[in-house]
Amino acid sequence: MLADEESRSGLGIGLRVLSGVLFTGMLVCIKAVSEEVPVGQSVFFRSLFALLPIVVFLMLRREFPQGLATRRPLGHALRSGLGAAAMFASFAAVALLPVAETTLLAQLTPVFMALGGVLLLGERFSLYRAGAIALALAGVAVLVLPGLEASREQGQLAGYALGALSALLTAGALLTVRRISRTETAGSIAFYFILVSALAGLATLPLGWAPLKGDVVWLLVLSGLFGGTAHIAMTLALRYAEASRLAPFEYIALVWPVLADWLLFGLPVSSGFLLALPLLLSGVGLATLEGRRIKRLLRR
Repeated sequence: MLADEESRSGLGIGLRVLSGVLFTGMLVCIKAVSEEVPVGQSVFFRSLFALLPIVVFLMLRREFPQGLATRRPLGHALRSGLGAAAMFASFAAVALLPVAETTLLAQLTPVFMALGGVLLLGERFSLYRAGAIALALAGVAVLVLPGLEASREQGQLAGYALGALSALLTAGALLTVRRISRTETAGSIAFYFILVSALAGLATLPLGWAPLKGDVVWLLVLSGLFGGTAHIAMTLALRYAEASRLAPFEYIALVWPVLADWLLFGLPVSSGFLLALPLLLSGVGLATLEGRRIKRLLRR
């Protein structure tokens, strides 16, 4: 029995590491085409081709199409709208920043969720939350302030703002998931999010899309396949292993963007990134501990 549990945990850990690799691959593809393809067009293709692995996954679980029935259409609309806006902001950020810095700013999501729990859900403002917010703000300051003048000239300051906005919107989307997941399946939540994102990207067509060459098309297709498969891997990882077992491996996900920047784009790791990394991750750790404490209280 113990061996079986360890085997399941090992599988969950492997899937979590795989999801980090795939999410990095998605961002690499988006960054590679960012100078030629508008953000809305990238969002459309990423979402369109992410539907393929997700639909196949739902069919294998016998949740398609019957699992898409919903009792909370407005909840899906809010979650999907926030998620789609977060994707726009994230893709715009990665066009201006290294992949590693965009990924690091995405780590603000649990901190924003901890703050949102206080402001929106009436949860208690504890020392855990206060420490998480203080450390996260310090990390962002260390990342942004040293090169503020140069960042403004190169558009990096806008990239930092967009990366933080993406994390904030993602936190809002995940807080919405907390509510609707009581009656809605994980498959339906993922499907409607991807569908709304694709429609939002398509709505930017009148603003002007770029003509696509063969290599650009393949990168956009890969971004969708990577993103959809990464979502499935993350979902399965949480099924096979507890979040507490996966937490240390969350940080391994930051290794892949650093390697991608260095090997594919020739971008060295900035001193601001190295200084911000421990501060932000410490804030995320405190926010995660607070989340676990709340779950224990709810069980009691």
